[in-house]
Amino acid sequence: MNLFEREIEFELSNWDVNILLRLERLVGKKVEPDEHLIRFVITKSHGNRFHGELGILAGYTEGGSSTSVFDFRKRAFGQQDKFNVVLMIPTGIGAEQGGHSGDGGALARFVAGACDTLITHPNVVNASDINELPENALYVEGSVLSRFLMGTVGLQKVRANRILVIIGEHEEEYFTQSAINSVGAAFVTLGISCPEIVVLSDATRKMEMITTFSSSGRAAGVVQNFDILCDILTSRQDAFDAVAIASQIQTDHRFREGYFFDGALNPWGGVEAMLTHAISLLFNVPSAHAPMTESKEILVNFDVGVVEPRKSAEAVSVSNFHCVLKGLQRSPRIVPFHDNNLRSDVITAEDVSCLVLPDRCLGLPTLAALEQGIPVIAVKENENIMANDLTTLPWKEGQLYIVENYWEAIGVLNALKSGVAPHAVRRPLSPIQISYHADDRKTFRANQKIRHGKIE
Repeated sequence: MNLFEREIEFELSNWDVNILLRLERLVGKKVEPDEHLIRFVITKSHGNRFHGELGILAGYTEGGSSTSVFDFRKRAFGQQDKFNVVLMIPTGIGAEQGGHSGDGGALARFVAGACDTLITHPNVVNASDINELPENALYVEGSVLSRFLMGTVGLQKVRANRILVIIGEHEEEYFTQSAINSVGAAFVTLGISCPEIVVLSDATRKMEMITTFSSSGRAAGVVQNFDILCDILTSRQDAFDAVAIASQIQTDHRFREGYFFDGALNPWGGVEAMLTHAISLLFNVPSAHAPMTESKEILVNFDVGVVEPRKSAEAVSVSNFHCVLKGLQRSPRIVPFHDNNLRSDVITAEDVSCLVLPDRCLGLPTLAALEQGIPVIAVKENENIMANDLTTLPWKEGQLYIVENYWEAIGVLNALKSGVAPHAVRRPLSPIQISYHADDRKTFRANQKIRHGKIE
């Protein structure tokens, strides 16, 4: 089984009618019978023409979950007791904030101060050996966050997870030992529960992860022999609650140099997201991945010097693994939605008060929020390579707020939390639309004629 990306061009008009169902049918025509769609994003749109990028799992025929990424359940209401915010910064799009090495961590803490519960994903807070997840935040894998907003799963807080650790054996034993030592360190400092460390040691057949880039410039990749991982998870399904993986990612050296020295995209996050999307979708467990340094030569001789702060966490780490272990320790349990299986401690789409994301990002979370009636705050300052105009979507009045920066986003969040229309505290005031209606059609026609200056 292999994971890879496929690009498609399509046309779509009239966003108002059954958009998710129509997208599912349209995209389904681009997926073969032995393939499973694990990821969908629109990277560029103009008028009714769109460029889409699909994450595909090929060769998966049995076991796991048959869930479609387009499955949708309309939420029945929006609860008002708590103010819960989803903070998303999609992986692999070169986001100015959150597109490097956990450089969305301070932002997560900033947003967490404006809400009761913050729900975010590894790309925002994973900083190699550092993870400063706020106390009131939930660490949720990206595809699970999409399904959560689509209304098909709930999230249940846990005291602790049993973390199954899988390590791809490195050609240089030093790096395998470093990953194992990271688990030991997390055991004694965090108190994690790790029932087993599985080292993938078959030199003749390895799971391989390879960095690629799409035509849009988005970081993607290929995962070969993914079935090795599936076999391990299937045989141990009752023995763990979350999966932490450390393995090499084959990356052209020029991509690494471009990232550290030329401001290029982080080349590792895209293929990592493909891997964890597939695991979480098929096995309904939280998962996260950490990339191993490829050789001691790179570790010693690739002298990055003093780097800009957004990349410094990677410059001071060897295993990059502690952030994953800390995040997964309390990552919430994934609860497939059924009307008769939800308890009061399960958070669902009904409990989401707002979605905050970089401007121009158009994927399943954005579309889910649109369909669910969840307010969306899109931040312009968080520049990225996506090329979409979110204002062209059929938002309800007061559902989409385009703001300049995250300072302004917090202002909008506090207004929504207070029940204040955000535009009521801006000057000049926005005009209030006035329309006239009369039950008597003759009166209405007369008004229209007077209004247009056509008095008979």
